[in-house]
Amino acid sequence: MAKRPLISAVINVRNEAENLSKCLRSIRDFADEIIVVDMHSTDKSVEVAKKYGAKVYSYRPMKYVEPARNFALSKATGRWIILLDPDEFLGKSLKNEFKKISLRADVDYVHVPRKNIILGKWFRHSNWWPDYVTRFFRRGHVDWKKEIHSQPTAKGHGINLLDSEKLAIRHNNYTSLSQFVHRALRYSSVQAEELHKNKYTLKTSDFVLKPIQEFNSRFFAAQGYKDGFHGLVFSILQAFAIALIYIRLWEIEGASEKVLSKDSFISASQEATYEYSHWFTKYFKEEYSANLFKNILIKIRLIFDRLTKNF
Repeated sequence: MAKRPLISAVINVRNEAENLSKCLRSIRDFADEIIVVDMHSTDKSVEVAKKYGAKVYSYRPMKYVEPARNFALSKATGRWIILLDPDEFLGKSLKNEFKKISLRADVDYVHVPRKNIILGKWFRHSNWWPDYVTRFFRRGHVDWKKEIHSQPTAKGHGINLLDSEKLAIRHNNYTSLSQFVHRALRYSSVQAEELHKNKYTLKTSDFVLKPIQEFNSRFFAAQGYKDGFHGLVFSILQAFAIALIYIRLWEIEGASEKVLSKDSFISASQEATYEYSHWFTKYFKEEYSANLFKNILIKIRLIFDRLTKNF
């Protein structure tokens, strides 16, 4: 009788041959079974998977991965599962930690820190660290919802690993600006469709406040300014991605001029200016009063003031 695998690695993939090769190299000495679910790749992803001895299954193409997660998990036979994306990799210390945990009877799932590498830089702030994800768990104790960017549901007893670089999944998140924009266009269409399906009422503040709140939460509250110019750029890009969701929803609903009115725009802009002033004073000005970013943000504030006065 064949020995039942202790650890199964599960990976969903679509046109990620280069990343998949690096991912599989990082787990070939760790996983007893490798499951790769291919969503009709047109590159060599399937060939790479088979090269590393993976069991390959096919799933229909999707704009995002969540609907295919549970299908992939259903193919694993190991007592424990490590679930990865093709652009994620495991280091030696983390693999050793997982092996120790797999021998414990009091743990059912593990929240693992994730080290996000963006344009070659490890983001230690900006809501990118420690970025805990539930990726190591007993089979049958974790499953995924179908909504985009949804969090898994887990049952049993879970633990958090220490937020240490050595115990983190390495994630080569965005390697270029064009990759970010491409994903933002794809994901925003899905999220806008979900809002439309749920009969979300579009408001002027969605175009003004929500992107600014996203920027503030990352750049100020999550201290994205400590990630340097990378932190500024990607806080702006995340704000753009949020704005794009509501712009796409506006497009779906007919691109009506009725959404925007003078009073609603002024009200939203004033609220945005107030919120910006709060974060600027509380989290930025006190620490970096002589910083170059101070001058940039003061100019942004002046522009908002002029907009609300002259509209």
